[in-house]
Amino acid sequence: MGMMKKVAALGIAKKVYDEARKPHNQAKIKQAVQQLQDRRSQSRPR
Repeated sequence: MGMMKKVAALGIAKKVYDEARKPHNQAKIKQAVQQLQDRRSQSRPR
């Protein structure tokens, strides 16, 4: 049973990795990271 969980987790991780390598998804990820950084910098007084 434990081995099946590991195999399933590995399959999901591979799918996420493959999707993250696509250029249009990389642009979405970069945009999301930038938005988070902008929000964090606005909420923190310097």
